Amino acid sequence: MLANEVRPGPNRYITGDGVLTDLPEYLREFQEVAVITGEQSFDVFSNYYPHSFDYPIYRYDGSSSYENAQTLAEAIQQADAVVAIGGGKVADTAKITAQTLGAELIVIPTLVSNCAPFTPVIVAYYPDHTICKIDYAKKGAYMTIVDTRFLLATPVDYFIAGIADTLAKYYEMEAIVRNMAEDDKTALVRLGFQSALLIKNLLIADAIQAVKDLEAGQLTPGFARITDAIIALAGEVGGFCGENRSESGAHALHDGLSYLNETHSVLHGNKVAYCIWVQLAYTNDFDVIEELRPFYEALHLPMKLKDLHVTRLDRDYFASVLTYAVKEEETFILIDPAITPEKVYQAIEAVEAL
Repeated sequence: MLANEVRPGPNRYITGDGVLTDLPEYLREFQEVAVITGEQSFDVFSNYYPHSFDYPIYRYDGSSSYENAQTLAEAIQQADAVVAIGGGKVADTAKITAQTLGAELIVIPTLVSNCAPFTPVIVAYYPDHTICKIDYAKKGAYMTIVDTRFLLATPVDYFIAGIADTLAKYYEMEAIVRNMAEDDKTALVRLGFQSALLIKNLLIADAIQAVKDLEAGQLTPGFARITDAIIALAGEVGGFCGENRSESGAHALHDGLSYLNETHSVLHGNKVAYCIWVQLAYTNDFDVIEELRPFYEALHLPMKLKDLHVTRLDRDYFASVLTYAVKEEETFILIDPAITPEKVYQAIEAVEAL
């Protein structure tokens, strides 16, 4: 069975215009609150938040690593709530720290870029920023607070990257589902897949205008829809479909690309955008690539390796990338059990030739 365990999102998902105003009420039940954040994230939060904020602040080191999460837990020592204020890496770091401390987790995203504030998934890296593993927190967040007006502070490039990362949910899951026997498509798998299709349709319909709304600083229903699609709906797809079953080729290749140092400065979603095309080339869906091309062009999404700062294409240079992408414990194999590094390399070459 594809989905044998549901990984739901937070206990409470609070979304809307100005909901951060009620943060003191949300935190009232906790006695010892510790905050994990980054320098820029907390500056953005402080410029918006209307109340005093007298909780101890701990800065993460940018790695989203078990090592840094453990260091933070040792510094905090005791807390019954850990508040993560920041992006995906802050949220994932705080998931590990909260679990180590036995504390509840409250996530306040400072930008719209991925589903990390919603899902119990942890994308863990080594301190050198190469991928470590995909893990799961033992339980979801106690609360995720999505203030749509506050999130108008999202940098446009991060928002676009979030759109691309969320778009991958449909194409990665479709590549799995197309090869499944009908009896293996459980009610939960079907719900997850239909959710992924809904997300794709929302993005195609609303995302380009939502970017324009963000650039204009306008809180519109379309911007709010895309915000909740990126943070909540995308996270719920994975929740319904079981561990690593809403991701396949694109994210496996993305993780492999972490072995190329020049890609480290490229936003997660931008790398995933390119990897969607490689996955589609792998499954010989070049017509779908062409259908997506106008959308990619409108949002200036990566379509070539040079857009990821990669200037070499020789096979030896990609050896570590390809080896990682086809690992048994990775997700590309969900598309093709007979996957090989050479097949993935050929798909990369095909995209580069378009």
